[in-house]
Amino acid sequence: MSKLKLGVIFGGTSTEHDVSIASGTSVIKNLNKDKYEIHPIYINKQGEWFKYQCTEQKLKVGDDVKVTEKIDNICEYLKKLDIVFPVLHGLGGEDGSIQGMLEILRIPYIGSKILGSSLCMDKVYAKIIFDKANILQAKYVYIRKNKNEYIFVKKDFSEERYNISEITQKIAGILKFPMFVKPSNSGSSVGINKANNISELEEYIKHAELFDNKILIEENIIGREIECAVLGNENIETSGLGEIITGDKFYSFEAKYNNPESQTIISPDISEELSKEVKKLAKKAYKATDCKGLARVDFFVDDIQKKIYINEINTLPGFTNISMYPKLWEKSGLSYSELLDKLIQLEVNS
Repeated sequence: MSKLKLGVIFGGTSTEHDVSIASGTSVIKNLNKDKYEIHPIYINKQGEWFKYQCTEQKLKVGDDVKVTEKIDNICEYLKKLDIVFPVLHGLGGEDGSIQGMLEILRIPYIGSKILGSSLCMDKVYAKIIFDKANILQAKYVYIRKNKNEYIFVKKDFSEERYNISEITQKIAGILKFPMFVKPSNSGSSVGINKANNISELEEYIKHAELFDNKILIEENIIGREIECAVLGNENIETSGLGEIITGDKFYSFEAKYNNPESQTIISPDISEELSKEVKKLAKKAYKATDCKGLARVDFFVDDIQKKIYINEINTLPGFTNISMYPKLWEKSGLSYSELLDKLIQLEVNS
């Protein structure tokens, strides 16, 4: 029986390039070499595509990739493959861009399709869907930057235009401090800050606009950060739960990857009733945003009333051996390699 020709794409042009390298090389190393003819593909920060030769080397966040051969005709190279796993985080990989390319080339690929990918990457529009699905979330405001103006977008999508001083006063009249300021399209907490006053709010809006002209501002939820892994297409499964303990003020990029005080806890101490509700909401959010294959759904559980608030959905969560998504499935009885087999079969059989 011939092996399935599997392309694994990692790297990319987004701010999560280095994280993708760690995830991609971990996937490549853990694939069953008896089942798959593996074609590792590395995209550098300039968007150039290369054949990656090492199938047994796992790289860490920040490690350099040594490549030997540039791919000149990307489309022809991809057409020789049976299936592709785009292990790309962030813009250009998790936002529907490469999914659209693979759809045009008619190449099967693992994970959410164009709509689900783009919806979940855009925090603002994901929130609009969560609103429609009646899934509880933090109170939020959506603004856009256009030249020297800031556009306040109302719930009915009518708009008001302000300068920076006016828009911060407008927001402070709606939300309570502290509040989080986020680029709508960004991952790994890049560009996110926690504002405690008007001055910080103005500073962090200006910082967020470096990454996206659409900006989300959310009220802070005091509670636990709980995550659930989801797997499947039509018939979906949920894992047990995980919890994030941040070593900083919030779970920033530095806290995730460079702070040894940050922890990921598998099977945290959560009541059975609360756990069932989180899993139920994870499935609902996954379906509502048209996800396929895999996703990690992140929640907050407030300390007082134990209300569950959805935070976001990651359609291509971190995929190293110590990442939450594979660790949750490992605890549920599915090894890393078996998880990869299942993801591949979900697409092959779809």
